[in-house]
Parts: sequence; C-alpha cells; structure tokens
Amino acid sequence: MWQLAESELEVLGDVRDKDVLEFGCGAAQWSIALHAIGARVTGLDNSSVQLEHARALMAAAGAEFPLVHASAEATPFDDASFDVIFCDHGAMVFADPRRTIPETSRLLRPGGLLAFSMNTPILDLAWAPGAEHPEERLALDYWDLRTVEEPGEAVAFQLPYGTWVALFRESGFIVEDLIELRPPADATSSYRDEHDLAWARRWPMEHIWRARRRDDTR
Repeated sequence: MWQLAESELEVLGDVRDKDVLEFGCGAAQWSIALHAIGARVTGLDNSSVQLEHARALMAAAGAEFPLVHASAEATPFDDASFDVIFCDHGAMVFADPRRTIPETSRLLRPGGLLAFSMNTPILDLAWAPGAEHPEERLALDYWDLRTVEEPGEAVAFQLPYGTWVALFRESGFIVEDLIELRPPADATSSYRDEHDLAWARRWPMEHIWRARRRDDTR
C-alpha cells in the first residue's frame, strides 16, 4: 500500500528454484518480478480481465509462466504443489478465508510458506461504510467482522485476530510473524492520500501474515 520494499521487509526470503503461487495475481507484477530472479512462478486469478492484463505485461517483460483462471477457494492444483504461496491484497482479501486458508494448506509442501498482505481489522473497524477515510473512532462491532462491504466496491473478507490464529492452527499452520506496516512520514501511495498516511502513522492500516505449513511427519 505504501510502496515498502520487499528488500526491507524480507517476507518471502530466497525464492530461487522454488515453486511459487501468487494467489490472486491480478496483472502479475509480483510474479513477473519473482520469475526474473529465478522462481518457478504460477499466477492464479478469478478475473479473466486481470489475466489479460497479466499476459500483456508478461509479453512486454519477456516472461513465460502459467496463468490459471480459477477461484482461490477451490484450485485445480495437486496436493503439495508449492513451496511458497503469497498475495499482495489479493485472493486472501477477496475470497472467504475459511476456504482459502485450508486450500493453501493443501497446496503447500511441509514447511512451505504462506504470506499475504491485507488491511488490518483495526482499519476495517474504523472505516464506516460509505466514508471516504478511516476515522479516529471505531465504527463497526469487532465480533461481527466477516465481510466488509463498501458501496461500488468488491466484497472483502476480514476476521478478528483470534479467529485468524485459530484458523491457521486448525489448517496446519504455525504463525511465524504478523508484520504491522508503519509507513515513513514521506511515504507515497498510488491510491491513499495524506489523510490516510496520517492515520497509518498512528494505527496499523496494513499488515502481513507469515505462516509456515506444519511438517506433520515430526
């Protein structure tokens, strides 16, 4: 959201020679970048229009890797197909986590990494439906977090923190990190303004879950 570099955050680690799935790849900018440094990338998205954009960017970059048109809630891939599954405000936001988290567990090999960025529950609680910006007071009930619906926007999913942790655990994951992203004072964004930056400097607007698929053989 605030253009914080992966080289600073070090979320994915070394992806060279690893099978990597971008979950909700959109125009596949991340997949193209990871492909360029040696990852065996697959992009998945439920929008055929987004995948057309991805093909155009891949052609411009001279990159070739599979693009799959499917829902993240029920993918066509075999069990234990990937070493890393990630998304940047992608399928983990716009599909039901009660389905996508178990699905990523099925797709990952033992020890595989799941990492994804999304809005924080705090942001969603402070952003009243129809408002242009989050406010300083909570507008929604915490225990009722499930879907976030904004006029004219796609439905997004959100859960209370404890529900997220329980879902990871039940699906065979060990949570390694929850990285709360505080942008620097001079951060820029292609779709957030100065009001949002001031808010994000006071409260976490975006975070990254990092979880490891448990090795059930241990």
